[in-house]
Amino acid sequence: MEKKMLPLANGETLAYLEKGRGSNVLVLIHGNLSSSVYFLPLIERLPDDVHVYAFDLRGFGDSTYEKPITSLKELADDVQLAFKALKIKSAHVLGWSLGGGVAMELAAHYPSFVKKLILLASTTHKGYPIFKKDANLQPLVGEIYASPAEMANDPLQVKPVIDAIAHKNAGFLSYIYDLTIYSHKKPSAEENELYISETMKQRNLSAADYALAALNMSDQPNFYRSGDNTIHLIKAPTLHLWGELDRTVLESMVMDNVKAIPNSTLIKWKECGHSPLVDKPDELTKTVLDFIK
Repeated sequence: MEKKMLPLANGETLAYLEKGRGSNVLVLIHGNLSSSVYFLPLIERLPDDVHVYAFDLRGFGDSTYEKPITSLKELADDVQLAFKALKIKSAHVLGWSLGGGVAMELAAHYPSFVKKLILLASTTHKGYPIFKKDANLQPLVGEIYASPAEMANDPLQVKPVIDAIAHKNAGFLSYIYDLTIYSHKKPSAEENELYISETMKQRNLSAADYALAALNMSDQPNFYRSGDNTIHLIKAPTLHLWGELDRTVLESMVMDNVKAIPNSTLIKWKECGHSPLVDKPDELTKTVLDFIK
């Protein structure tokens, strides 16, 4: 499946995958260390009467990175501009992991564009903090980084990954995915090679990590910033999907979102980790189709 390129009004260009046709539009928003290609297990299973778009976010995959990001809201703004460029009046929106944060920002600030919202192993709307580390690489809870540039030197969670991307160290990135994402099943060697090749295209890791830490749509401060209480602006019916073997997003984080967003439904899967796309692609596809029909 070939990517297409979409120039935006803000000077960025988003790469995207497209399949299907018709008025039932589904937009897929990927997570960190990822791209649209990670959605192929879902895209390939969707029927042709679902018109699906999967974008590479700014600084990921084959999209441009003309202006550095400072928030997930900016990525949501890009997606909204893509809707306009493609003349999509409204769509169902699925966000995975960090992409869930982008999808929540989109649904809160552009509610007319989002018919239904699907949060797949999503970050909490209260942000995903990264703290400074002590000499033993243990987190110093409450001690935050002042900027993406400072966070880029985090010796455990950020710098090793930046270095692996810079040196095209596919083996280390596969190890990270095995450790944090693939806690149940794993993709085939061929699929994994494709996915990791997409991960290595990311140019904004410290900025994305910082934006994720600084995300706060609640009415309470988190460690990085005070909340803007925009979570209450989400009006779309929302489906939360989470696997009980998820090592990256904890159940408490999912429950924060479920409690904060009205008209929420939660589905939990056993024998499923942070990537239902790998662990339960058939169940995921059926669940999504049942929700958006």
